[in-house]
Amino acid sequence: MPTRVCCCCSALRPRYKRLVDNIFPEDPKDGLVKADMEKLTFYAVSAPEKLDRIGSYLAERLSRDVVRHRSGYVLIAMEALDQLLMACHSQSIKPFVESFLHMVAKLLESGEPKLQVLGTNSFVKFANIEEDTPSYHRRYDFFVSRFSAMCHSCHSDPETRTEIRIAGIRGIQGVVRKTVNDELRATIWEPQHMDKIVPSLLFNMQKIEDVDSRIGPPPSPSTTDKEENPSVLAENCFRELLGRATFGNMNNAVRPVFAHLDHHKLWDPNEFAVHCFKIIMYSIQAQYSHHVIQEILGHLDACKKDSPRVRAGIIQVLLEAVAIAAKGSIGPTVLEVFNTLLKHLRLSVEFEANDLHGESVSSVSVNTGARDDEKIVQNAIIQTIGFFGSNLPDYQRSEIMMFIMGKVPVFGTSTHTLDISQLGDLGTRRIQIMLLRSLLMVTSGYKAKTIVTALPGSFLDPLLSPSLMEDYELRQLVLEVMHNLMDRHDNRAKLRGIRIIPDVADLKIKREKICRQDTSFMKKNGQQLYRHIYLGCKEEDNVQKNYELLYTSLALITIELANEEVVIDLIRLAIALQDSAVINEDNLPMFHRCGIMALVAAYLNFVSQMIAVPAFCQHVSKVIEIRTMEAPYFLPEHIFRDKCMLPKSLEKHDKNLYFLTNKIAESLGGSGYGIERLSVPYVPQVTDEDRLSRRKSIVDTVSIQVDILPNNVSSDDVVSNTEEITFEALKKAIDTNVMEEQEKEKRRLVIEKFQKAPFEEIAAQCESKANLLHDRLAQILELTIRPPPSPSGTLTITSGHTQYQSVPVYEMKFPDLCVY
Repeated sequence: MPTRVCCCCSALRPRYKRLVDNIFPEDPKDGLVKADMEKLTFYAVSAPEKLDRIGSYLAERLSRDVVRHRSGYVLIAMEALDQLLMACHSQSIKPFVESFLHMVAKLLESGEPKLQVLGTNSFVKFANIEEDTPSYHRRYDFFVSRFSAMCHSCHSDPETRTEIRIAGIRGIQGVVRKTVNDELRATIWEPQHMDKIVPSLLFNMQKIEDVDSRIGPPPSPSTTDKEENPSVLAENCFRELLGRATFGNMNNAVRPVFAHLDHHKLWDPNEFAVHCFKIIMYSIQAQYSHHVIQEILGHLDACKKDSPRVRAGIIQVLLEAVAIAAKGSIGPTVLEVFNTLLKHLRLSVEFEANDLHGESVSSVSVNTGARDDEKIVQNAIIQTIGFFGSNLPDYQRSEIMMFIMGKVPVFGTSTHTLDISQLGDLGTRRIQIMLLRSLLMVTSGYKAKTIVTALPGSFLDPLLSPSLMEDYELRQLVLEVMHNLMDRHDNRAKLRGIRIIPDVADLKIKREKICRQDTSFMKKNGQQLYRHIYLGCKEEDNVQKNYELLYTSLALITIELANEEVVIDLIRLAIALQDSAVINEDNLPMFHRCGIMALVAAYLNFVSQMIAVPAFCQHVSKVIEIRTMEAPYFLPEHIFRDKCMLPKSLEKHDKNLYFLTNKIAESLGGSGYGIERLSVPYVPQVTDEDRLSRRKSIVDTVSIQVDILPNNVSSDDVVSNTEEITFEALKKAIDTNVMEEQEKEKRRLVIEKFQKAPFEEIAAQCESKANLLHDRLAQILELTIRPPPSPSGTLTITSGHTQYQSVPVYEMKFPDLCVY
């Protein structure tokens, strides 16, 4: 019951007090006296200077009623306050608001859930009121703390607990709205407030079911759900908070998310973490996306010593964030992002290598599980790098390709920038594979207008270095990266798998006319590409996939970069591969020799149909037909089957099983192709890369191709048209009169070769022919060469028991010895 005042005393009381007392009925169940409330409201609007006194008196009554547990009168007092707030918007309302907030604080401090909810509802109404002038002294620290505590309510009654939590979330939402719209809105973004608000919202959001929807933004809650479900209401408030964040306060709102996920161990499994960051990325302004990505990377650095699954969970969150980030808005620190990812890739490989070296019999299962977890981390990093790279514009992607390639360690060099001192050989191989897989992801889908843009010399040289390594998997990755960059018309899928294609036209190959830049690229780098394909075919650890990728490389060069000159070079390369398989100077197993023969057959079948020279196609088809009947192990459909009968040797095969240079030259010559170069065997150049790669010396593998077919094959049909040096030929060479006309012809041919052949070929052929001539003279004639007594002396040649006249050294002429 309200306090009774006598009539005499009542007349002496101030008018505002009498008006306030009149709104309270004798029985609180009757509710607010509306007529008297209208009088009080009119009085407050007419005399705004009395608002602070009205507020103070209402606060005094409410405090007394709260202490006495008169809930009915408390409800009436708050209802009166709400109506006065809604009606009055004068300059004098500031003191009244302070009284109002003091009354709300009293309700929130009470232990009764109904009063807490009542105070929250009043505060939310107040938060929705736009004040005319900002308040420079008002702070909401108490309300942030109190509402956050209500969000963690542990009341025994589930319904009451839910009601209190909803009130706490709505109160936080009110604080955010009130402070953001105020000119002093920066106060709410201070870390001490965010450290309370954000975890409170996340705590309630954890109750959401089916949080991980990987495609598209998380669905927005409906209106009814917001009012009934604390988890949905918390998510809506979290979205609103992030949507109001600006450049200066974005990090303060995101960092508490990491603390909450760490404290509750929500990185493994990380479904809730992924859901949170998807909400963050979709709620913030697009230009701030790189801030969130940098924060995730920073947290990844802080957790570098945590368990693999925790790191994998953070990286997967980074992947989701990158996938949502708008293209081009990832920010200026792209290299820093990739550097961090590659650093953690190296750390993961190092941890894996340490587990492998340090395992004992009792810890085999434990270490095996740890290594499996590290592989999860590595795969997550590679996938993230690929996704990150695919979101970059082309100019930035080129930089990232160079950046990653500069990290790949190559044995014998120190050009890479990645610390591999703690990895060992096995760890180094692992990091090589991981980096090339990352590069493969970045180059996927990259389309350059010219091949020079995709494969500049500064990138091509280090890329091809791993292709000479002993590891077949590294060579596969290098070829796949080259395919990504070279295939500008999406033809690679049509070429998948090495096979004899009956009709290439059915593949509907897309190609364009070779531009001038591509032609220049092949003139400058063609020999380098041929060399790596040639040497890659002769590796002893090749598997079927290696041959398939090498075949695809030849086909893509033909489609994307081949003019008539390049086609001739590619055919010479194919014939040289066939010769190497027959001669077998590298002592390759029979499977590899047949694999090379099958690769050559598949490619010549492809290129013959691409250039559409009927005679060439006819020769290739005839050889393939004969192979099908007599030597199916020379065809890819048979040699790469699980069970294929291999021959014991290749020396006794008929010449009709081979692709013959003279036949090809004859067919191409009739169609206008320049066939002079077909008579020059392909010889790869020996470079420093062969010493840097951990493979056997290839000096022996680049000798001149001579007499590759058995002795019963006539010299007209041999694949390499090397002139045979006989005793009669030597006699003719000594006779200068007979050789005069032939010498002129030889000089003409030399000049033509010098003008048309690449310098690398000229140098290699010159050296090889000189060595060959000396060996042949000693072998065929069994010569005994006595050195002359002086530079102007003579050379005496002895064969068996016959001695020929001495000839001055400077007058000797050998037709096959050409010095350029």
